[in-house]
Amino acid sequence: MAANDEPPPEQIMDMASPFPAPPSHYTRYTMHNLHLLALLNERTTDVSNWNQKDVLSDQKDVPDWSLTQLEKPRVDWILDEPEPFYTVFGQPWPLRDRHSSIAEHGGTQLYPPDPSVDRRPALLSILRSLLVAYSNLISTALIPPISGGYEAWNTQADWLTTLAQNLMGAANELRPMQARANLESMMKRQLELRKQETAAIHAKCDELEAKLEGMRATAKAIALAKNSTFKVQPWPPSSSDSSIHPSTSQTNMSESAPVVGLTEVLRWAEELS
Repeated sequence: MAANDEPPPEQIMDMASPFPAPPSHYTRYTMHNLHLLALLNERTTDVSNWNQKDVLSDQKDVPDWSLTQLEKPRVDWILDEPEPFYTVFGQPWPLRDRHSSIAEHGGTQLYPPDPSVDRRPALLSILRSLLVAYSNLISTALIPPISGGYEAWNTQADWLTTLAQNLMGAANELRPMQARANLESMMKRQLELRKQETAAIHAKCDELEAKLEGMRATAKAIALAKNSTFKVQPWPPSSSDSSIHPSTSQTNMSESAPVVGLTEVLRWAEELS
């Protein structure tokens, strides 16, 4: 690293902090600098013999520090390691998360370490042994300490602890399978809910279409009623007027008679009922 690329003293202090601040060089990740880095990668093949000032002579504001600092970290280098890990706050964390077995912790493992082998017979045997050990532990509580009851109780307690550790270890190794099963059931439930919601939407659309069809039929009936309106005339008609002036009486009655439509008739029928 060049002299001008060394981190400032405040950044060195941040590195020792358990909760460090973001590195100060994050301000270098500008669109202009990233564009210069892309041009540099296009124009150069041998990274050992080149000068970025000469390669980017046609560009403006070429920085003095090396643009290769903006390259992304090579994660594939970490994956090439036998046991890849990364460090957070000074603690190594494995990149491939794996549950360590009971045998790796120095305990007694009573089930097959290979996850592809069926472990149900071993787990059933552990469960039966756990019940027997608990019964023996209760029985040893009745033996006086002078007769060796304390040693027998410790033996049964240690064996009970080993059986419980194996049950918990096997259950913890089944967590990924349980998570996949839970996720599958949640997705199925969401699919069923969406199907129900879709069916409810289709039913509502059918209901609205039926209402619209009824409204269309009502509108057509009103339009036909307006085209064939009838006129109410007074009863009995005046024979003298109609006999003397038939055309005049008909004209006067047509002008004075109110026009009644289908809507008014229906409203009148509802009021009577």
